[in-house]
Amino acid sequence: MRLGYPCINRSIGCTANSTFRLASYSKQNLLAKVENNLNCLMKILEYNVKNGLFFFRISSDLVPFASHPICKVDWSKHFEKKFKAIGSFIMKNRIRISMHPDQFVLINSPRRIIVQRSIKELEYHCKVLDAMELDSTAKVQIHIGGVYNDKEKAIDRFITEYESLPTSIKKRLVIENDHISYGLKDCLVIHKRIKIPVIFDTFHHKCLNNGESINAAIKMAKKTWSKKDGILMIDYSSQKPKAKKGTHAEHINIKHFKKFIEETKNFDFDLMLEIKDKERSALKAIRVLKEIRKYNRLLF
Repeated sequence: MRLGYPCINRSIGCTANSTFRLASYSKQNLLAKVENNLNCLMKILEYNVKNGLFFFRISSDLVPFASHPICKVDWSKHFEKKFKAIGSFIMKNRIRISMHPDQFVLINSPRRIIVQRSIKELEYHCKVLDAMELDSTAKVQIHIGGVYNDKEKAIDRFITEYESLPTSIKKRLVIENDHISYGLKDCLVIHKRIKIPVIFDTFHHKCLNNGESINAAIKMAKKTWSKKDGILMIDYSSQKPKAKKGTHAEHINIKHFKKFIEETKNFDFDLMLEIKDKERSALKAIRVLKEIRKYNRLLF
């Protein structure tokens, strides 16, 4: 198992998601922000490797406004050496990488303009991973989208749009169960038709499911991943106490995490901790894994 956290590290005083307002757009501003973000991304990855964290989700804001019509800069060419250096570091250290566009990426929208904007955003995310020369185990994950009063038609639209996507996107795209509209069962229906891998989100599954146990759900999701996709990715979190259902926890619940690890010990997967204090909880989780492994060695 490779374990990690998404996008932001609060321990090193450097963020890889610095941006600016559209009204302040200029080539100079863009290049300055991208240079900062790439430098900080390398520092985050170095910190992660030092601390045993080998799974990381790169921020969508790495290149601000990259999918916007205002951006005319060939940023991948301008920073070609930096992207390749980061990619080389990732591959050398066997770090698993993902990206996750925001909720406005909806390729199943009935509005064509939204679909077109969503595809542009997916093109950008895949271009980042291509610029790093990462293989197809580096993934871009999205939710299926809206229901729009007719789930069956919404699923059909998703499949139709997916099938028309360029290979550069399809080789990286994966879908994730959500906590409101599309559970694991819906994702598996889509996979059956287009063979897209399914990320399993444990917290979303707790909020929306069809009675599948965690183990049964993982077993089904795992089968959607082929060798070229790498091993199954799982997103993990727990409910924030006294908050609205579906609100991610601020800090890792060690008791809950230990129980999850014990329940899933027979599966191989990479684990993304979607917990709000980021690397702090990830470091605690790593210590838990080390304790469990040491205990198991003593037993066997």
